Amino acid sequence: MLIITPRLIEVMIAQARKEHPYETCGIIAGVEGSNKPKRLIPMQNVAQSRTFFQFDSKQQLQVWREMTARGEEPIVIYHSHTDSAAYPSREDVLYASEPQAHYVIISTTNTHSDSVRSFRIVNGTVTEERIKQVAEQEAALTMRLEMV
Repeated sequence: MLIITPRLIEVMIAQARKEHPYETCGIIAGVEGSNKPKRLIPMQNVAQSRTFFQFDSKQQLQVWREMTARGEEPIVIYHSHTDSAAYPSREDVLYASEPQAHYVIISTTNTHSDSVRSFRIVNGTVTEERIKQVAEQEAALTMRLEMV
């Protein structure tokens, strides 16, 4: 289950709307091992595509180095689908390289308006998971209880 604040969901949706009709992308970092998304980092989609996203390699290297220095890891890797439902494409599954991450997809099509779904993608297997939106204080408490 992805436990996340409504504010982070709102920011992902706003970015997806702003960058529509191209797919948007980014990550939400959190303390390594915490499974708690804290710091949203919008990424540049160098593919500039309606059907595919690709992080800028220089930006990705810089962000991953910064996360390492801060003791963080990518908790959420997100992107939008502009012409399809919020479900991982073949390419999304093929390029999923962070097995501990939640893969969030936001659909910005008219028929799936702002649908937000989360998945785990491990070794090519896609598993949808529930998204629980909680206030910042409740998120911290819920995460502590889940770790016990």
